Amino acid sequence: MSASLDTVFAALADPTRRAILAMLLEDDMAVTDVAEPFEMSLAAISKHLTILASAGLIQQEKRGRVKWCKLQPDALRAASVWMQGFGQFEPVNLDAFERFLEEELRESD
Repeated sequence: MSASLDTVFAALADPTRRAILAMLLEDDMAVTDVAEPFEMSLAAISKHLTILASAGLIQQEKRGRVKWCKLQPDALRAASVWMQGFGQFEPVNLDAFERFLEEELRESD
């Protein structure tokens, strides 16, 4: 497995990061809006966002004084191709992925 796949799977291993990805499926969000539903510091959320950005799962950009986050769904493509090699997994369907993330969020609450 390549280092980039390691990074993607490591990023997806954390429930907070999966929850953030689920939120970003809806729309781009300011970092402060991403942090709002979580009971952790803005610094802790920023670390999660840095991990997601390093894995290529999100993109961050500064608009004025506000840092925004945007989902990069194509980053899951390499992971999907790798899983398909086992013949047990279908290609990643982003709608199904969104439903999975929403279900994970409900179960964690």
